[in-house]
Amino acid sequence: MARQMLTLRQLEVLRAVMVSGTLAGAARLLNVSAPGLSRLVKYTEQSLGFLLFDRRQGRLIPTKMSQAIFEQINGVFGKVEDLRYIIQNLESGASQELKIASVPSISMSMVPRAVKRLRQAHSDLRLDINVVKIEEAIDYLLLGKGELVAMSYRIEHPALRFEPLSSGELYCIVPEHHELASQQIVSAKDIVRYPLIGIDPNDPYGRIMANIFAQNNYPYDITIRARFGMTVCALVRAGLGIAIIDQFSVADEIMPGIKLLRIAEPTHFDTWIATKIGSPLSTFAMGFIKLLRQEMQAAVKPHKLSA
Repeated sequence: MARQMLTLRQLEVLRAVMVSGTLAGAARLLNVSAPGLSRLVKYTEQSLGFLLFDRRQGRLIPTKMSQAIFEQINGVFGKVEDLRYIIQNLESGASQELKIASVPSISMSMVPRAVKRLRQAHSDLRLDINVVKIEEAIDYLLLGKGELVAMSYRIEHPALRFEPLSSGELYCIVPEHHELASQQIVSAKDIVRYPLIGIDPNDPYGRIMANIFAQNNYPYDITIRARFGMTVCALVRAGLGIAIIDQFSVADEIMPGIKLLRIAEPTHFDTWIATKIGSPLSTFAMGFIKLLRQEMQAAVKPHKLSA
């Protein structure tokens, strides 16, 4: 016999029971009576042909068989929250607020510089600034959570538009008293001799170094992985290894105790501004892009190699 599809009401009830662990708790969450929920849960289990919960001393524990179902239910309600967010935005109307996002490397130094200049020109402007992973940028733009994302990598997507922001290069960072600290330039041959911290080879910057190492038949072995530049710098400063980092993350030289070294091999990369196709940018967003581009292009001029 074909199983019937679960209704949204059933999904809501099952999620409430899963979250609270009891029928009484779920009833309070939904502001309904516990007996009614009990009947609906039993009916749902009968319809599916298997138990969703184990009953243990008044508590309802999801069965192993139901785990996959509850993962999907959580996904559904995550999308419902996204929909609620969009509706609230539409209801509130336009306001003097700029919502933007950036990947971590650009957000550390470059975004604050551009924001400072933007606020000097628009002192009453409210800003909502997010730091997102590359894979989160698509939803951020398509769901209308913000106008733009400063990206370290271009994604092929039919609903997104990319425009060049700036180019940069990678640096090697070492503790100030490290063996390599006396050098101005290091090569992959130098770098491979020491424990390496930081960039995952699947990240845009990591792929650059992974390819350089592969071309020289060197192992690209990351002993410690850390996503954010501040964390990478702190680990290097603590003497746990050396690291490869993009120049925008260390543009302000905000971490004493480390030395910046150029890399002999080419490590060029491009950065981008991503926006949603068909969504016109506000005057503030266009102003921010202009200022961010100026700051990043200024930062790629010959870098002061000191710590």
